[in-house]
Amino acid sequence: MKIHKLVLLAFACTWSLGASAQWQWIDKDGRKVFSDRAPPLDIPEKSILKQPGGNLGGRAAQKPAPSAGDSESAAAVSAPRLPASAAAGGKDKELEEKKAQAEAAEAAKKKAEEEKIVKAKTENCTRARQAKATFDSGRPMMHTNAQGERVYLDETTRAAESKRIDGIIATDCAR
Repeated sequence: MKIHKLVLLAFACTWSLGASAQWQWIDKDGRKVFSDRAPPLDIPEKSILKQPGGNLGGRAAQKPAPSAGDSESAAAVSAPRLPASAAAGGKDKELEEKKAQAEAAEAAKKKAEEEKIVKAKTENCTRARQAKATFDSGRPMMHTNAQGERVYLDETTRAAESKRIDGIIATDCAR
């Protein structure tokens, strides 16, 4: 009977060792966090208070294996973490410069397109105002019909064309 108690005691002691394998860290809000999983990668090394098995072997060596149903934390645990020196210079600096150049090129392209649109609207406005002045002069106007014949504009056609020109002036001359 004593052997059963010793086996049970040994099992209980072994079971409690798993409970001591805990992570402790200070999160971004300043709260102390206790977990059986490694902290997120955005937690700096200095904020980690306790690792399973002490601080020997570094953070990466102490991370527990992710469970099968925990795909998000598996991706976070397996994702490589760049040292602070690599994040501060090197490829990240070049990447930031390329990104800034691409953004500047896109902004210049967008500005050129906007200037082109403004120029076209200005030209349309000028032509529409000239046409409006011609229509308002009262002179008889001619146009070419579908058969290629030159005919004078009657009053209904003249009013429709004047209305169309007023619409162009309203949209292209408004600033």
